Amino acid sequence: MYAAPPEVTARVFASLPAELHGKASESGWLQQQHKGRQLPAFFEGPSFDRNGKLYCVDVAYGRIFRIDPQGGFELVAKYDGEPNGLKFHQDGRAFITDYRHGIMVLDTHNGRVEPYFTRPMFERFHGVNDLHFSSNGDLYFTDQGQSGLQRPNGRLFRINTQGKLDCLLDNVPSPNGLTFNAAGTDLLLAVTRANAVWRVRFFPDGSVAKSGIFIQLSGGLAGPDGLAIDQDDNLLICHMGMGSVWKFSRLGEPLLRIRAPEGLLTSNCAFGGPDNKTLFITNSETGQILAAELDVPGVKPFGLS
Repeated sequence: MYAAPPEVTARVFASLPAELHGKASESGWLQQQHKGRQLPAFFEGPSFDRNGKLYCVDVAYGRIFRIDPQGGFELVAKYDGEPNGLKFHQDGRAFITDYRHGIMVLDTHNGRVEPYFTRPMFERFHGVNDLHFSSNGDLYFTDQGQSGLQRPNGRLFRINTQGKLDCLLDNVPSPNGLTFNAAGTDLLLAVTRANAVWRVRFFPDGSVAKSGIFIQLSGGLAGPDGLAIDQDDNLLICHMGMGSVWKFSRLGEPLLRIRAPEGLLTSNCAFGGPDNKTLFITNSETGQILAAELDVPGVKPFGLS
């Protein structure tokens, strides 16, 4: 075990205004996933477009927001879905993992959300969760559903640039956030119900090689959710139910703890700001976007390693 790392407290960058708060009675997702708890929104998937504009999704009420540099919210889309993650492709398109439908694409100009890949082999996904584009443009995403230690059947998929779908793993107890290391060789996968981060390695042909646990966490009400990598190959882990984001070195050594000023549901994070040195964190309990200035620059705003 390691000694506890230094701590900082994130600041509130933006709060969802009261007139945009949802009603739990109108959210089937909240009824099922959080026993109908009243939450103003359930933010996930913070991502910056090529112009540095911040977007996030609201899985509970089927909404997608754009947040300006002053913290103002603009509703980009509201539709009959459960958007759980969002990333921008290098061509500017916004891809969404929708728990209800599958992989969707958002037109940020008119707010239209359309299907991209919804039925592998004419079957439905369990419930997709998060996504990441590798440096060559391949799309990796997790299919979490209701998997856990009781039913470790969560899946990791890849859609290559030719549109070919491959199931890379099918034995994961709640796969969630994912990212590649700085070199782009290893995929790091948050496994929520196992309270761990797995390291997934690949053979030259792209098939999965020897993989294992990279970091074993403990505590919290759930486990790791969103992940991000900075340019020094440090891993940022949003610990859902702990109200914290952990920073680990490439060797798995704890370097920093970033606490939320309130609330425990720190779900996802992304680097942004003028120099990509600010970590933006979605707080799904409070309907807030948090921010913490870090000493090292992060990944490119549109999410490519």
